[in-house]
Amino acid sequence: MANVNIQELLDNGVHFGHLTRKWNPNMAPYIYTERNGVHIIDLYKTAAKIEETSEALKKIANSGRKILFVATKKQAKDIVAEKSKAVSMPYITERWPGGMLTNFVTIRKAVKKMAQIDRMKTDGSFDALSKREKLQINRQREKLEKNLGSISDMTRLPGALFVVDIKKEHIAVAEAQKLNIPIFAMVDTNSDPRQVDYVIPANDDASKSIDKVLSFVTDAIAEGLSERKSDKEKVKETKETAAPKAAEAKVEVAKESTEENK
Repeated sequence: MANVNIQELLDNGVHFGHLTRKWNPNMAPYIYTERNGVHIIDLYKTAAKIEETSEALKKIANSGRKILFVATKKQAKDIVAEKSKAVSMPYITERWPGGMLTNFVTIRKAVKKMAQIDRMKTDGSFDALSKREKLQINRQREKLEKNLGSISDMTRLPGALFVVDIKKEHIAVAEAQKLNIPIFAMVDTNSDPRQVDYVIPANDDASKSIDKVLSFVTDAIAEGLSERKSDKEKVKETKETAAPKAAEAKVEVAKESTEENK
């Protein structure tokens, strides 16, 4: 896992917090100073927290569980979608669907509806519908794809949530808390870090800052997935090697048994 470079964080504006009058006092331990009415985040603490978070997310990815990324703000949407896709993780970048976690069964039904519509288009039953029905179904499919297409592969609740801006995504945070799902997040100086299990104190408004922090995080996830794949291949090789040996052992035992009977 790559070490976090303080200069890189500085160059990407990760240290810029909010106006001092908008601060949350619980962020005090992560604030270095104040400059021109703006809080400056302590980047040494940010670097340490990125490393701690990355290690934890690497373990979750290695265990085979999914990490759901959540960011619906304009500056973060495209970055989160791109980074999540790169490591095959689900993400929400449009409006958070209420009950996404707490009513997961209903959300899964909506996802299955998409698959059902796709099947209709391949088996020919879609062609038998009227023009108006086709239009309605296509609109429904587009709406489902926009809101839930990015989580179509998430067949069970995620092993963790990674959130950009916990104030904006407060509903997602509340649902994860209710279900005891670990929450990882970029937390700015105007937010309450006590709501999060793994805090990364950072500027969550600038796209460069979000991109830089997510690069470290997704690199760690990719490493965890790579190790998982490698471990699986080793187990497979061991089994393949062990099978002929086991067969040979059985033959030897059978021979010995036959000789004894003679």
